[in-house]
Amino acid sequence: MTPPNAPRSYDLTPPWKRSAPVPELPAERDLVVEEVTTGFCGAVLRCEKTAEGFTVTLEDRHGRLRVFPLTPRGFLVDGKPVTLVRPTAAAPVAPARTASGSVAVRGVRARVALPSRIYVEGRHDAELVERVWGDDLRIEGVVVEYLEGIDDLPAIVADFAPEPGRRLGVLVDHLVPGTKESRIAAQVSGADVLVVGHPYIDVWAAVKASSVGIAAWPEVPRGEVWKEGVCRRLGWPVDPPAAWKRILASVNSYRDLDPALLGRVEELIDFVTAQATT
Repeated sequence: MTPPNAPRSYDLTPPWKRSAPVPELPAERDLVVEEVTTGFCGAVLRCEKTAEGFTVTLEDRHGRLRVFPLTPRGFLVDGKPVTLVRPTAAAPVAPARTASGSVAVRGVRARVALPSRIYVEGRHDAELVERVWGDDLRIEGVVVEYLEGIDDLPAIVADFAPEPGRRLGVLVDHLVPGTKESRIAAQVSGADVLVVGHPYIDVWAAVKASSVGIAAWPEVPRGEVWKEGVCRRLGWPVDPPAAWKRILASVNSYRDLDPALLGRVEELIDFVTAQATT
């Protein structure tokens, strides 16, 4: 029979034999960790809830992505074991900068819309521009409209009747030499009309693949509907509207976009606002 004052069993383990507790560490973006079972080392891109539990997506220095479950003692940081946990949502703080990287201006009403306009090809283009440059556009008083393609752009420009103080900027998909788009752009460009574009067949591909959580945008053969072909090759449901919602949700700032698009949109904003500020 154990005497009443005998020490409890856990007190009998010598201190040097006790397992040191493994610290918990929030899986914050850009934290570099190593997964213990595979040795995969990369920076944290995102932590999200799935049907099986919480997972973390890592990106290594070659741009390769891997998804791992958040298991106890599952990762190393600086060679030491840690248990990654879901980051705690911080209280909302007013950003010092807008999504486009501009200094945020607080307490200022949107400016009355300028006569000048920016036209983009489609609704997805307009939604992407709004997501990143929306705050800047409202401060500047710039309205963005979409065209549903540019085949009728010459007639649209003629109807708009651009002139000094009433400029028109146009963003075009797949604006590369020798294409239909480049020929139409040449017809309408002038002192008060600026047409610029990115090289991608669709604005989807102007979003960085790493931000979307894919290794790269797939190649789709000519003759196949591009957006549907992308969905098939990524293993997504062939539902372009749903796919676009997924892509757009991955864009939080200008850092998620390719420079080929960033520079062109900034150029258009400067063009249509230049005479308004002189």
